[in-house]
Amino acid sequence: MTTAVAAPFRFFSLQVTGTRRLGPSLVRIGFAGPDLHAFASHGRDQSLSLFLPHPGQREPAVPLELGDGWWQGWRELPDDVRAVMRSYTLRALHRDATGRTTGIDIDFALHGTESGAAVPAGPASRWAARATPGDRVLLLGPAVADNRAIRFRPPEDTDLVVMWGDETAVPAATAILESLPAGTRVRAWLEVRHPGDVQDVACDADAEITWLVRDGSRSEGSPMALGALLGARLPAAERPYVWLAGESGCVRALRRHCVAERGIDKRRVTFVGYWRHGVTEEQLRAQE
Repeated sequence: MTTAVAAPFRFFSLQVTGTRRLGPSLVRIGFAGPDLHAFASHGRDQSLSLFLPHPGQREPAVPLELGDGWWQGWRELPDDVRAVMRSYTLRALHRDATGRTTGIDIDFALHGTESGAAVPAGPASRWAARATPGDRVLLLGPAVADNRAIRFRPPEDTDLVVMWGDETAVPAATAILESLPAGTRVRAWLEVRHPGDVQDVACDADAEITWLVRDGSRSEGSPMALGALLGARLPAAERPYVWLAGESGCVRALRRHCVAERGIDKRRVTFVGYWRHGVTEEQLRAQE
């Protein structure tokens, strides 16, 4: 069952079609559904809201029958019943010959024992590590291709794209890189936990991609990322555009560096906090 939500977003009922381990702490999961043809997006860092079931549930509990009141109804469900909600970015969109969407891919960062890390795994990480074809989820996604959940928007006059992302932003960053046309100059730093998480990126752009491998658990503030950018010599550019995504404290620090120390116009810096050190997504949502 699907229910329309305030445009340009709506719910999609999806099932897992397959999984593929990309590295020790990354897994790609494919999804399809009978009404996915209505899914539309032009953005390569398209943000999505995914609703997952608890162990023992056949499908996630979201009161779609309440229409526009689903959000309040979902919040009022008991903690052990209410579907787990997590924000992810679209990794790939698959279309048929007519251009209709037939499937999507989402990459999940794994934590805890599934990835060899010492930090505890959250409910979404546990679900992703055990996902099998046929598992059911709900997706709140775009029905309009150009929507406010797309953040990567370089101005037309951009002559250099600068990017940084940690493992939670690698799916969006690699999707962006693969979408850029030939001739686009790009300098990118992508941070992952293990050497095995480094990926090959099929990129037509004139891109220099540096993979930063922490070889351990997440580090607060990611000094590795800040150090990499502080010491980097960027190509000469008059109108650079910067995209930063990952841990909130780190992206703020990197934005300050780009604006205050490199003199980049703050209107040409996009920064997105995908998570915050020591805070769960439920706690972040409660604060908001």
